[in-house]
Amino acid sequence: MLKKELRRKFGTQRKALKREEVVNLSLAIANKSLGLPIWDRNYYHTFLPIFKQNEIDTSFILSILQGKDKEVIIPKITGENGLSHFLLTDGTTLAENDWGIPEPVNGIPITPEHIDVVFVPLLIFDLNGNRVGYGKGFYDRFLEQCRPETIKVGLSLFDPINAITDISVTDITLNYCVTPKTVYTFDAS
Repeated sequence: MLKKELRRKFGTQRKALKREEVVNLSLAIANKSLGLPIWDRNYYHTFLPIFKQNEIDTSFILSILQGKDKEVIIPKITGENGLSHFLLTDGTTLAENDWGIPEPVNGIPITPEHIDVVFVPLLIFDLNGNRVGYGKGFYDRFLEQCRPETIKVGLSLFDPINAITDISVTDITLNYCVTPKTVYTFDAS
């Protein structure tokens, strides 16, 4: 299927979920993520959810990271197409932007080259590790700036489809994708 059709289909399916379902599925995803071979790294980047879009509640992932005493980095939209990244500390103030995304108001900037693992938001993914997001390209541009060995972990409420048919050369492939039921592994080379 085409990305545009997938955005419509899975955006509608995700919005139809009850909040309690999203919380339970998010907890299952966090528990499944514990089986990933990623926990020996230091700098972990995660998105904060847009609750009105029923995005995965990443607070469970944050709890794991904080429990393992990892450095957590969160994004902030800058300009029309960019992201900047900040260390999440006890002193970090968050505020929702115009799209309902919690973002750091202040903090210690971190460059993409420092990041070891990125938890990547998505609507749906395919069996080849390709993903469909909202279509603005924020994460593809950001992931391009990371080191080649940075591990990219998608988090999905849904199981994969067979194939996304309109993959672009600028699309960045995932290394893993975690669903409530299983972990998918991809060759992202």
